[in-house]
Amino acid sequence: MSGGPRVAQSSNFVAAGMQRIQVMPRNRVAVVKVIVFCASLVPFLLVVGRIFGIGSFGANPVEEVLHSMGKTALNLLWITLAITPVRKLTKLNWLVRLRRMLGLFSFFYLVLHLLTYAALDRRLDWGSLIVDVTERPYITLGMLALVLMIPLAVTSTKGWQRRLGRNWARLHRLVYPIAILGVTHFWWQTKADYREALVYAVILGLLLGFRVVDRRARTMRSRKA
Repeated sequence: MSGGPRVAQSSNFVAAGMQRIQVMPRNRVAVVKVIVFCASLVPFLLVVGRIFGIGSFGANPVEEVLHSMGKTALNLLWITLAITPVRKLTKLNWLVRLRRMLGLFSFFYLVLHLLTYAALDRRLDWGSLIVDVTERPYITLGMLALVLMIPLAVTSTKGWQRRLGRNWARLHRLVYPIAILGVTHFWWQTKADYREALVYAVILGLLLGFRVVDRRARTMRSRKA
């Protein structure tokens, strides 16, 4: 049949195209990084714009900013955690190059979330802040998540990765309890409608569940080998 060589040629073309996508050139990755960087700044710029009169806040501006920064931190952390499953399922290995930037932006918004709470909501009333952190469990968990995230942000560079060696990967597994603390913080501070918090919890469950299944599969393959 005459279609055989054409089909093979077409398959080779598709395979070559997929390989080019999976191994993206550095200049294209740089473009993607710029796009991701700009997109990650949008929630912050929207708040800044409203402060300067471009748009308007709702009835409770402080609460709006507080929730916006907190949710953005969670969103970026979830996207960071999604990179590994997406990379393994699609073989788009260049996605790993976005992980550090997304994680740092998550930390950035988490810090803004804390600053909004401390400076605008509590007006730097340290007595009130200490009481909240020690007596309100959801705030305790949120503060713990921030503290645990600090060493991850500090050691996110390649230099620290070389210094710590295998311990670097062990340290950065803290991202999993941080994510659990974050979604629990969100759940416990919700007063009535838990649907949004449930969505975050389900997504996290899927992301962590994928890792458990993948690790078991790799363990089984290594035993068979």
